[in-house]
Amino acid sequence: QVQLVESGGGLVQAGGSLRLSCAASGRTFSLYRMGWFRQAPGKGREFVTAIQWSGGSTYYADSVEGRFTISRDTAKNTVYLQMNSLKPEDTAVYYCVASTTQLGSPVWWGTWGSWGQGTQVTVPS
Repeated sequence: QVQLVESGGGLVQAGGSLRLSCAASGRTFSLYRMGWFRQAPGKGREFVTAIQWSGGSTYYADSVEGRFTISRDTAKNTVYLQMNSLKPEDTAVYYCVASTTQLGSPVWWGTWGSWGQGTQVTVPS
């Protein structure tokens, strides 16, 4: 009952930057945390990062920590993913996710009850 719409994907050269946005609607009053997964061609879903909605605590996968930054605008019910120093291995469909509970590891896809439609990020090699 939380709907998510991602935007901001595109093609960026290695070393470049991109900012993704995700707007939440519906039962946004019940949000506990939001985050991002990605799925590269021929690969499974990979956890990227998550943020607690109320306190703003963040958690990053080792592969992106130091390069990616997750942030939120609670007034706009929007989460952002600032991606810097992009690499070809970052090429994937990026999915915004949301959870209304604190239960479960954010790394597991089943923890998240709401998923966006995905936005393509391509970094040529």
